[in-house]
Amino acid sequence: MSYYNQQPYPGGQYGQPPPPQQGHYPPPAGTYPPPGQYPPQQGQYPPQGQYPPPGQYPPPQQGHYPPPAGGQYHQPPPPQQGHYPPPAGQYPPPAGQYPPPGQYPPPQQQPYGAPPPHQQYGAPPPGQYGAPPPGPPPQHGYGAPPPQHGGPPAPASLGYGPPQIIQWDATPDAQALRNAMKGFGTDEKTLIRVLSTKDPLQIEAIQAAFTRNFGRNLIKDIESETRGEFEKGLVALCRGPLMHDVYLLREALKGPGTNEAVLNDVLLGRSNADMAAIKSAYAREFRASLESDVKGDLSFKTEEHFMIVLAGNRIEESTPINQQAIEQEVKDLHRATAGQMGTDEMLVCSILSTRSNAQIQAINRTYEQRFRKKFEDVIRSEFSGHMKDALLFQLRSATDRERNAAILLEESMAGMGTKDTLLVSRVVRYHWDKVFMAGVKNKYRMLYGKALGARIKGETSGDYERLMLACIGEF
Repeated sequence: MSYYNQQPYPGGQYGQPPPPQQGHYPPPAGTYPPPGQYPPQQGQYPPQGQYPPPGQYPPPQQGHYPPPAGGQYHQPPPPQQGHYPPPAGQYPPPAGQYPPPGQYPPPQQQPYGAPPPHQQYGAPPPGQYGAPPPGPPPQHGYGAPPPQHGGPPAPASLGYGPPQIIQWDATPDAQALRNAMKGFGTDEKTLIRVLSTKDPLQIEAIQAAFTRNFGRNLIKDIESETRGEFEKGLVALCRGPLMHDVYLLREALKGPGTNEAVLNDVLLGRSNADMAAIKSAYAREFRASLESDVKGDLSFKTEEHFMIVLAGNRIEESTPINQQAIEQEVKDLHRATAGQMGTDEMLVCSILSTRSNAQIQAINRTYEQRFRKKFEDVIRSEFSGHMKDALLFQLRSATDRERNAAILLEESMAGMGTKDTLLVSRVVRYHWDKVFMAGVKNKYRMLYGKALGARIKGETSGDYERLMLACIGEF
């Protein structure tokens, strides 16, 4: 029986039983908890120092699942982590070490010709990417132990974390926006000046001040006063980076067809913290699971690729580089692509979706040194369609994020007609970080021999042009 054709185990994950705690599998005979008491639920790990002796399972669950945080009932639960690819050290034990027949969990069958467990679909070799953090780990999914990826997690990007109260008076800007839209006509220049120069926290403060002082919704007022791509750009600014991403995903997934470029822009190369924020905001805003919606729009191996991405299971940037592990993964990637007939697409997808940017940089550098060929060229020759575009995006965003952004901006303007949705969303996304935007402009000039501002002027006009130029710092 192949990995992909196994019947689901409890929890709905095909072919993969819930992973036991690292280092305690299988437990000695007789130490499994009674039926119905596996795994422990969130918040039921005992305090540090009160775990049972090594080799015994965590205490059985008590009670029921806790209610959703913040009163967000009907919000779908987060996906179970550790399903694919499995975290380090959680592969089934070698044959002959399973519990007696009939005991849970049943052994997993290896498909014929599968690589050794430490090489399967991007899971790092045990112990090679840093020690697990001390103390009881937090719960993920339905009680599955979290991946042991070493370094401390990176915080969410500005605008993706919890709401913050800042020491800044937004009332003057809220008043200026109201004056620009009330009465006859609209002062577009004021809308551009106020909204294009604020960071995500200031935008939140302006929206709150606008509602508090005038009892009105800023986004609805802008939608009623403006039109076209100018309107889309202003609304994107007002929503802030997180909700802009969430609404882009909804538009890309609804109706027939899928805007694959938007999926790439929003989901690929994100930190674990930002991915968790995107999934949570999507579920809260639309009462739907982002994983389910993406799965319904993609198919076959591209779907599997994005399920790995959505798991938000990347190795943290704080994890030290282990060159021995890098060398092994370079060999694995070569065997999976140029070193054999056919391509093991999922191994490549998994490594680029679960490794840190620093590790991908090391893999990319080591690959070129060992095989005298750029890994980007390997992806171009071995893949096609959406998967090729997604893998190139992941590789470029990890190795040179400014270059990747410059290429994406050019792609939104190249060819017959301008891809306005992509141009607006990309310019607005990059503008939140002024230092990064300056680097993108420099990289664009190096790549294409022309200023980004001049290129945008040739593709846009009117208020739309003025807004895009303001976002890149050229008023």
